[in-house]
Amino acid sequence: MITDEEYGACALAGAGRWTELLDLFRQVRGAAAVAGCPAAGWPSGPIGHLIAYGAPPEVAARLFDADGGPDTAAGAGDHDAGPLWEVLATRHSWRRLAPLLDPPPIRRLVAHTRALLGDELGGRADPDPEGVPLLLQPWEQAGWEERSRVRDYLPGGGARRALLAQPATREGLGRLELPGHGTSVPGLTATRLLGDLAPWLRAVCVRGTAPDAAARFAEEAEPTAGYLPFGAVYPALVQAASGEPALGSADGRLALWRALTAMTGEPRPGPADVNALVARLRCLTWCEPQDELWYLHLALEDPATGLAWAISGAASA
Repeated sequence: MITDEEYGACALAGAGRWTELLDLFRQVRGAAAVAGCPAAGWPSGPIGHLIAYGAPPEVAARLFDADGGPDTAAGAGDHDAGPLWEVLATRHSWRRLAPLLDPPPIRRLVAHTRALLGDELGGRADPDPEGVPLLLQPWEQAGWEERSRVRDYLPGGGARRALLAQPATREGLGRLELPGHGTSVPGLTATRLLGDLAPWLRAVCVRGTAPDAAARFAEEAEPTAGYLPFGAVYPALVQAASGEPALGSADGRLALWRALTAMTGEPRPGPADVNALVARLRCLTWCEPQDELWYLHLALEDPATGLAWAISGAASA
């Protein structure tokens, strides 16, 4: 059912009356705040989507400005089919958006989204507070086309996104006999961060090899499994960490970098330490009998520390 606000919003967008549409967004969002409703969702989300997608950047960026009054500015969690800042980031270059965005959280997420889309930010963006580079590393780019890194948003609302499962295919995999469970290593920050990538994932750390870790979750003693480079599993991990409508691919990338940084075990890790970790990781993926649409089964072995992590789960359709 189309609401009066949405009908009016579509008419304003069709006529290119973007300033009036921005005023409508702020009115609806402010009214939702007064009523105690979640302003991040319906009905301000669809209106915000129209603005973020179609308005000139000088108007669209004002979605996140507080000059409309209390509770009228969009935040990082405002979304329709995806966060409004990500919709905006898919429409304009960082060069055009950088002078227009003030809230630091929004600037950061838009900058990382532009990096995912292949935009070279150069010195026009502030250094990331967690040290995550604003340039994709070679292993982040391997096997992941720019057009599939972020949701494909539609002008009137909604988005297209092909779900990336891991293993993506059984091609190249074979039966692998798993050993007994490795010795559990509890309490590591890296394990918690890996498990927190998605609400449907479980994570565990063991002292041992990738098969030792996989044995903790694999339902079969001899699953269909195989090794592959970390770059091949990276897209599925980022997408799993950004599966909720309020999260964008930049959120997923930052969450995964946070986990990888913790996995290095270094006291003050930086991008070079993460790159070194990725280069030495042995990645094992396996299948489960019930796998259908969106799932992830992965073991990550760090031979330098003798630790291995397993991540496993499936999202409901």
